[in-house]
Amino acid sequence: MLKKKYQPVLVEAGCDEAGRGCFAGPVFAAAVILPEEFSHPLLNDSKQVNEANRYLLREYIEKNALDYAIASVSHEEIDHINILNASFKAMHLALDKLKVKPQFLLIDGNRFCPYKQTPYKCIVEGDAIYAPIAAASILAKTYRDDHMKQLHNEFPNYKWNTNKGYGTPEHRSAIEKFGLCKYHRKTFNILPPQLNIFE
Repeated sequence: MLKKKYQPVLVEAGCDEAGRGCFAGPVFAAAVILPEEFSHPLLNDSKQVNEANRYLLREYIEKNALDYAIASVSHEEIDHINILNASFKAMHLALDKLKVKPQFLLIDGNRFCPYKQTPYKCIVEGDAIYAPIAAASILAKTYRDDHMKQLHNEFPNYKWNTNKGYGTPEHRSAIEKFGLCKYHRKTFNILPPQLNIFE
C-alpha cells in the first residue's frame, strides 16, 4: 500500500518527471494533488505498471484528483540548460499550472530546485512509496509517451512508438544507420563518429 501523505496537515502535491534518460524528445513532468480518500489497487511507480493499466490509471487520476497539471521542456532547452535543470523546470512549470496551490511538495528523486517558498521533501524512489508521486509518474509517463508516438509519425525510422526515445538497441541501431534527427538531444553524445544530423 502506498502512503497517502508525508505529513498530516499541509496540502501536498506529488511531482515526478518522465524522459530524463532519453536520447530524444522533451522531458515531461506532472504535479498531482490527491484527496484523502484517493485509492486505486493498480497505482504504483509507472515503471511497475504495464502500458494498458497506465492509461486506465491516468483516466482515474484525472477524474479523482483534487488538481493535476502536466508540463514539458523541449529537447532544445535540455541541450541549453542540461537535463537536470530541464527536469526541475518542467516540474516548476507543472506546479505553476495548478489551480489548487500546494503547501508542501513531494519530489521523486534526491535533488530539487526550490519552488518559490514552498517547503519540499526529496524522496528516492518516492513513486513507489507515496501515492501523489506515483500518480504524477503515471501522468508524466503517459503524456510523454503520447508525444513520442506523435513524433514517431514524423521520423518512423527510430521506432519511437515503441522505445519512446530511450536508448534501446533498435534506437541505437537506427541512429547508426540514419544519424540524428532534429528531435535528438545533441549534448547526450549519442552520435557515432562521422554521422550527420538531418532535419
